[in-house]
Amino acid sequence: MTSYDSLATRTAVVTGASSGIGAAVAELLAASGARVALLARRQDRLTELAARITANGGQALPVAVDVTDAAAVAAAVRRVHQEHGRADLVVNAAGVMLPNPILDGRDDEWQHMIDLNLTGALRVIRGFAPDLVASAAAGHRADLVNISSIGAHVVFPDYAVYGATKAALTQLSAALRAEFGPQDVRVTNIEPGLTNTELGGHIDNPELAGQLGQMFDNLGGLAAADVADLVAYATSRPAHVNLGQVTVLPTRQA
Repeated sequence: MTSYDSLATRTAVVTGASSGIGAAVAELLAASGARVALLARRQDRLTELAARITANGGQALPVAVDVTDAAAVAAAVRRVHQEHGRADLVVNAAGVMLPNPILDGRDDEWQHMIDLNLTGALRVIRGFAPDLVASAAAGHRADLVNISSIGAHVVFPDYAVYGATKAALTQLSAALRAEFGPQDVRVTNIEPGLTNTELGGHIDNPELAGQLGQMFDNLGGLAAADVADLVAYATSRPAHVNLGQVTVLPTRQA
């Protein structure tokens, strides 16, 4: 695992830290010396990850939270502040992908993707944005990283609502870059292509699940650690350098 020594003084918050990209980001930031608050719903997974990070010499705070719950996010922000103080690096990696034909009319899936992929990210940003602004004002690097998807602009049949939530996250990142950039807060939007995480395991449509499996067979896929490495690289750049919009794909994916 590559580490980034310039992250050693940072205090990071990572959502979706119980698995996939979020867990990989948290491990790499901790291995690079950052203090990391692990935010996700599954307490058992967070406790296990925190123990692994600690055993490897890192610092991790597990905070069980559902980012679709505004009160729970507010409580998590208070907990991070109590234990770690002000955050200067926030990574929104929580997300869910539930594809189905739009004519199926799956309100449950639509609402869950909107609540988690977009509104959940907004709640986390609202909670920690004052920290980022204050950190930058004090002369420190301050970073907001949103994990979007190539689904934000590449059309996949039956993934319309998922793609819409990710397009909204990508547009939100661009707007926040305009809002926070003059205050020296960097905003990075990362759009991974095919990546081997738990997202595919949430698909309840056998045909679509099979299509996704075939894509992995044909194209290969990124590992979560590949995306984590990009997060660490972007946030370890000099303060005047903002890698604002990054797409990362497996080499065989067009």
